[in-house]
Amino acid sequence: VSHMLKYFGTGTSGNPDIAEFMFVLEVDDTEVLYCDASKKIVEPRQDGVKKMLDDNPGALGEYTQECFEHQPGIYQNSISNLKQLLNQSGGVHILQCMIGSEMNENSGEVKGFLQLGYNGEGYLEFDLKTMTWIPLKPEFNIVKQTMDGDRNLINYLGNLFGTIFLERLKMFLDYGSSSLNKTVLPSVSLLQKTPSSPVSCHATGFYPDRAAIFWRKDGVEIHEGVDPGEILPNNDETFQMNVDLNISSVTPEDWRRYDCVFQLSGVSEDIIIKLNKTIIKTNLVNNKTHIDAELPIIIAAFVLVLIIIVAIGIVAYKKKKAAVQYSVTLFLRNTQIKFNCQIF
Repeated sequence: VSHMLKYFGTGTSGNPDIAEFMFVLEVDDTEVLYCDASKKIVEPRQDGVKKMLDDNPGALGEYTQECFEHQPGIYQNSISNLKQLLNQSGGVHILQCMIGSEMNENSGEVKGFLQLGYNGEGYLEFDLKTMTWIPLKPEFNIVKQTMDGDRNLINYLGNLFGTIFLERLKMFLDYGSSSLNKTVLPSVSLLQKTPSSPVSCHATGFYPDRAAIFWRKDGVEIHEGVDPGEILPNNDETFQMNVDLNISSVTPEDWRRYDCVFQLSGVSEDIIIKLNKTIIKTNLVNNKTHIDAELPIIIAAFVLVLIIIVAIGIVAYKKKKAAVQYSVTLFLRNTQIKFNCQIF
């Protein structure tokens, strides 16, 4: 079992509407801490992390100082240096950093990573094996030489990856085990628009978003004729995803050879759904059900309209008949009055 601590930092210049510095801290891809230097916010995103900061005010003070004082200055100075190096002046400029460690509980192996990006493109990477920087563009070679020569920075990074990150990761795991290890299994179903459409294996309501869904044939994962979808959020903080299977070349007798598999991190057993026509939900069934449900209402409305039309016809006929009789009576007495009455 592996656990990962990741830090995403972003510094900006040239736009007062964007925070000059912010960071997000994640443990096992779950957001645990958020900082915004412009709004003076350091906010725990999990109940266990809030308790951790309450029990360790020193840790809260450290994160607050890094967010409000140290990091904004470092990012702004770095952006200024990069603008000068690349002969840039005005406009919006963004410096991003992703740094963290992954720890394998079984083997004890630790992997670290550090990547820098500038204005949406790769800038530098740090190689932990050689403890040197790798420029991702030729124009950053001069930056590499300068940073490789900064032994204080190299030593700090060694301590950061070897000790500090691991201590923080273990602390987050200890306090946030209930929320970080939370798992919710999904509802998995087979969907199809028409008999000739692909069959979609759809899983919804799962947590966390570290999940996989795929089609198998004879127990082996397949990729041909398969169209995987993205993991999407639901309104209740759970997630959904799907994977489509093109069945145009699958013969009826081969359907039993296919199944859909859903896997969720932290859960040992997979959810397996066999490709079976009897359990596929289609629009045709839904539409038929919808029509069947509305048919009595439609009939009742039609009958009501028919009754109203007949009633109006009867009333009109009676009025017309009375008017004719009345006109005839008046005609016998006065032809002029008869004309006026018929107009009415």
